[in-house]
Amino acid sequence: MSTPTLPVIFFDVNETLLDLQPVKDSVTTALGGRQELVPLWFATLLQYSLVATVGKNYQPFGKIAAAALQLVAKKNDLNLSEADARAAVRALRALPPHPEVPDALRRLKKAGYRLFTLTNSDPEALANQMGHAGLDDFFEDLLSVDAVRKFKPHHETYAWAASRVGHAPGDCLLVAAHGWDVAGAGWAGMQTAFVARSGQATYPLADAPGMTVPDLSALADALVAG
Repeated sequence: MSTPTLPVIFFDVNETLLDLQPVKDSVTTALGGRQELVPLWFATLLQYSLVATVGKNYQPFGKIAAAALQLVAKKNDLNLSEADARAAVRALRALPPHPEVPDALRRLKKAGYRLFTLTNSDPEALANQMGHAGLDDFFEDLLSVDAVRKFKPHHETYAWAASRVGHAPGDCLLVAAHGWDVAGAGWAGMQTAFVARSGQATYPLADAPGMTVPDLSALADALVAG
């Protein structure tokens, strides 16, 4: 495992920094208690965010999340109104941070790293998320794919983010708990760190991430010590 000393760290938000359990609970309720359908909902959300990107018909991530939930419900013979779907995914805006996250971000910032988000959430939702989680002050800027209207893992999104903060992609580290995000960042030339949270795995057809850590505390241990 390499431990690069880089000036800029981009963090994915959902599941990497924030615990998705509250929205998993609300989605389970909306799907009539069918907890086993929650991973299908999230996969469908990612699928249709990419459909929107390729089809050049960008919509905010939360709107796609609600539509994906309706789609999963319909495919499983469940009745779910648009209003109820929107209510269920609204929990995305008020997620708690994983327990180790605030201290890890504090250590990284103190060590001199420039910290940014890079998320599929739209700017309004992102502001709500960071405010609710109490993480705002750790970040130099809160970056969203909304600026380029291309969801991760589109190559141009990572290139834009690096340019936005005044660095080449190779001078930036992308930290994420999703194999597809780590793969996309690596293909775009960024350094990568995979956070191996429960149920997550890297993509076999992508290069191995530069670092694999169990959580952000371990990431801070490696980078600050390095």
